[in-house]
This record gives sequence, C-alpha cells and structure tokens, in this order.
Amino acid sequence: MGNHSDGSPNHSGTVATAGQNEVEKFQDPGLPPHRLRLADTDPVAAKRAERQVAILFGTSVIGTLVFLVAYFAIDLGDDTSIATIRTQNLLLGLGTAFAMLGIGTGIVHWAKALMPDHEVSEERHAIRTEEDRQAAVRIVDDIVDETGIKRRPLIRNTLLGAVALAPLPALAIFGDLGPRPDNALAHTMWAPEGDKLKRLTRDPDGTPIKASDVTIGSAFHVIPEGLNELHEGKLNEKAKAVVLLMRLDPDSLNPSEGREDWSYNGIVAYSKICTHVGCPVALYEQQTHHLLCPCHQSTFDLTQECKVIFGPASRPLPQLPIAVDAEGYLVATSDFREPVGPSYWERDEHERLINS
Repeated sequence: MGNHSDGSPNHSGTVATAGQNEVEKFQDPGLPPHRLRLADTDPVAAKRAERQVAILFGTSVIGTLVFLVAYFAIDLGDDTSIATIRTQNLLLGLGTAFAMLGIGTGIVHWAKALMPDHEVSEERHAIRTEEDRQAAVRIVDDIVDETGIKRRPLIRNTLLGAVALAPLPALAIFGDLGPRPDNALAHTMWAPEGDKLKRLTRDPDGTPIKASDVTIGSAFHVIPEGLNELHEGKLNEKAKAVVLLMRLDPDSLNPSEGREDWSYNGIVAYSKICTHVGCPVALYEQQTHHLLCPCHQSTFDLTQECKVIFGPASRPLPQLPIAVDAEGYLVATSDFREPVGPSYWERDEHERLINS
C-alpha cells in the first residue's frame, strides 16, 4: 500500500499533527468597512428622506380618518342595500390597511435612511454598580439621540399623530359589541308570565302542540308561545329558547332525583343548542335514542338525560320541565334550570342565580 505520510515539513503534502504549527481555524474578520449612505453625505437627500417618512406617517393618519368617516358617516339601516354595505366594507378595509401600512413602512424607511447604521459590538456584563447603571442610561439616551427624533420635529409630530389615531378604529369596532349581556343569558322566553305557563309550539309556524300529537319515535322542533309576535330581538330569543321534543317509552327514561316530573308520559324536551360551541342539535336517532350535533359529532343519550357519550361537548343538554294543561297542550312548567349553550365566564354564577 502507498505511504500517505511521505511528505516533509517543507512540502505541501505534509500532514499536520496536533501541536505542530497550530493556526487558528476561525479568525475574527472584524467589522466590514462602513459605507456612507446618500443621506449621510447630502443634506438635501436627508431632508428628502425626512419628508418621505412624514408623508408615510401622514398616510397612516389619512387611512385612520377614512376608516372613521366610513364607519360613522355611512348609516346601515334595515333597508340598506348590498352595494352600500360593500362600499363601507371596502372603505373600512382600505382605511385600516393604509393606517397600519403607513406607520410600519414609515418606521422602516426612517431606520434605513436616517438613523445611524454603524455596526457596533461590545461585551455585555451584568449591571451591578452605579457606574454600570449610569452607563446603561447613557446607552438609552444615545439610542434616542441616534433616532434623531429630537432634531426632526416633522417626523416626530407626524408619528405622534399617526400613533394617536391608530387605536381609534379598534375602539369603534369594540363599540359594535353592544352592551354587556349581564343576566340575559341566564333566562329564556320559557319563563312563565305570572301564573300563565308558556305552551310548546311548532317551529316555525307557532302552532301549539298537544301531547296526543307526539307519538313514540317522533321529534318536534319547538319554540315558545309568543315568539313569533316579537318585533325586536326575535332571533336572539329564539337562539336561546329553541327546543327538541321527543317521545320515548317511559320505561326507557332514567330521571334523576328531582326530575321525575320534568317529562310527561315519556315526552321529554331538551335545548337544541349544543353545549360545545352552540350549533343546533338537529339529528335524532330513533333506535338508539341519541341526539347528534352535526358540527363536531357530539352525541347525547336521551335515556340518560342527554348525557354526553361521544364528542367534544362537556355538559349534557339542559332539560326543559314540561307538563300538560287542561286542554291537553304541552306547557313549560318553568324556564331551564341552567343556562343553555356553550360555557362562558359567568355561567356558574348564572346557574346559582337561576336556582336561588
């Protein structure tokens, strides 16, 4: 075999060994030479860059004003056309885009064209002594000085204006959230009005339902009596009060203590609003007595008071206590005993309020 180490120290084929002619493998190349920008050498170019930054900040101000004018000046009433809604959405989107884009591009252009771009490296040590603290303060002051914000009032003033106006669109949007619901989520239209109990009626025509109309295996989509007569807030009330009504063999029901009189001869009523994210539970499997939510496949067992047996829902569907009046119509004896729908911050407090 050939000799791979036949070179001599003076020959390029020599194989270096540890300790012989050691050379640093990675040398510090140092900082590259600083290249001056046009704005560093030409005052006219620096002034032009300053005006460009101010224009960008001014663009942000104009974008914010466009948003506010579109939001408040365009009135969306009940008879508003689709074209008007589209125009407002277009102006709101463009106003927000220019408001954010103007600030972002203005700061980037300011940093690239006017702020010092010298590369500096230094070791960082823990701040321990008063001298170190003062040195840190001086560093911060140097940073402020390097931005040039003190000697460039045009940039400073336009930036302050843009930043001051930028949050206003968000505040306007928050106003559309409306008033706090307070205890509105704890109550529905099923609550009796004085001594008058609400009848269960068909959705959507509002026809009252007799117990004799409900046969074993049937299912009814139900709304409270009087819902169709509402002129304001009808959809909100319906979203809380919609119910599924079914009839099973009474022997297949397993009511818990205190719920023995919540059903009538195998007829049970449960909230239609899924306790996961509020989708309508509209699928009923007659053979298995299961209710299914089509959104995320949560499954509730009617024979176990709509206990969750599959899916992401964490709570059973709230049950509506029902009975039959003197004319044979199904009525709700009370409101739901717990808030309907998905969980929310005040739910436990509202449940205590309902049962107090």
